[in-house]
Amino acid sequence: MIAQVLAQAFESPTIDYHALAPEIVLVSFAALLILLDVVLLEKGRTFISALAGIGLLATMLPILTLAIDGTDRVMFGGAYVVDDFSLVMKAMFVLSGYVVVLLSTNYIAEGDYWENEYYGLLLASLTGMVMISSARDLISIFVALELLSIPVYMMATWRKRDIRSNEAGLKYYLMGVFASAVMLYGMSMLYGTAGSTLLVDIGEAVGGEETTSIVTLAVIFTIIGFAFKVSAVPFHYWAPDTYEGAPTPVTAYLSVASKAAGFVALLQLVMVGFYARDDVYEPVLWILAAASMTVGNLLALRQENVVRMMAYSGVAQAGFMLAPLAVAGKIGDDAVVATVTYLLIYAAMNLGAFAVIIALARKTGSATLDSFNGAFHYAPGLTVVMTMFLFSLAGIPPFGGWFAKFAVLAALIDANTAAGVVLAVVAAVNSVIALYYYGGLARRMWAEEAPDGDLTPVRVPVSLVAALGLAAGLTLLFGVFPNLVSEVSDVSLISTLGG
Repeated sequence: MIAQVLAQAFESPTIDYHALAPEIVLVSFAALLILLDVVLLEKGRTFISALAGIGLLATMLPILTLAIDGTDRVMFGGAYVVDDFSLVMKAMFVLSGYVVVLLSTNYIAEGDYWENEYYGLLLASLTGMVMISSARDLISIFVALELLSIPVYMMATWRKRDIRSNEAGLKYYLMGVFASAVMLYGMSMLYGTAGSTLLVDIGEAVGGEETTSIVTLAVIFTIIGFAFKVSAVPFHYWAPDTYEGAPTPVTAYLSVASKAAGFVALLQLVMVGFYARDDVYEPVLWILAAASMTVGNLLALRQENVVRMMAYSGVAQAGFMLAPLAVAGKIGDDAVVATVTYLLIYAAMNLGAFAVIIALARKTGSATLDSFNGAFHYAPGLTVVMTMFLFSLAGIPPFGGWFAKFAVLAALIDANTAAGVVLAVVAAVNSVIALYYYGGLARRMWAEEAPDGDLTPVRVPVSLVAALGLAAGLTLLFGVFPNLVSEVSDVSLISTLGG
């Protein structure tokens, strides 16, 4: 398999450096951070986070120039593609990473952490995410997935003197390795069937009139591997403990960027490699979507810790993102548009919610639900924006989450099948269930008395204010002007790749 990809790479007479510019810029800044870490040691703490942020903003420049150019670029024999879909995903990953840098600046600086390595790992992981957006080959998908995952295993256990952080990193690592093994087993069967690692070739090979048992197992095992990555039920058990034990900025990163990378790969596999086998992947994804929405929301109702509640909320939100893929064979690229729309809006509102959690935890030193009681009395601004994010996650207008859920429900109904309608009903019911615990947290912040009557105002660092402003602005903008996100998310995977 590796020899085949290398041969395809050498067949390409030239390398399009403009198409690879986002990856080159990110890798360059990651290498620069490592070099400064070696040379300056502790002296680099004062500016290393700012340099990481500059690197991410610099990465946006070639993404924008490629978007303006508007030309699809295919490299390495079709294994690497830069098109509208990949550019939208790259931009989301880079901007999400920038917000995570803002969330991390004071959190990491005020803790007993080695800052330089943290930001180097963050940029390395983001490089894997940027790569996976363009990967259209089993090997390139797997390499990108491991590149984004391995640094996060270490970031999850960054509080090395905290037993919970150690447990978080170990659980995430072990479950990640297990998921990779299952996924690779499925991929090996796909390669054995198609004789190629290219998704386009796999799509042609598995699209025969009859579905063999090997093809069925290959599709199911590969999907299961990615179900672990996106914390879909019943493969979600690592998420609550990992989210609670990891540093909160890392948890925000896991809940948005890392989860989105799994969905990007899954979209490419389903829409290009498996598209003709909707009789296999649709039932599997239907079960995963319905179970994730229902189990995630029901377990979130029982949580006494805000971070664990957000972890189960993320499981439920993964179910909403999976739902359009459960009818992808009936609606084609509309499934891609619905999922991408949800990913973009979810990134803004979820990162914003974690920014508020970090800001309030600076005062309370805790993430229990009781510690958020009466927040309006000493942090009215944070209470207002947190209410916005919570209602957006629940799908309440005029915040962006309503359009995300509307896009999913519209896709399910447009499929015009009994399975699609039933799943739409399940999604609607779960939206109501979610409002109960999102609204419950908001009620605590507005109506309850502050613990111990402490009304000392919360000091919010400039970096957190910037992150909150960016997340709140996008959440409100997407809700009031949904056509903006519609224009960005109107991308295709089928037409550009001949699926």
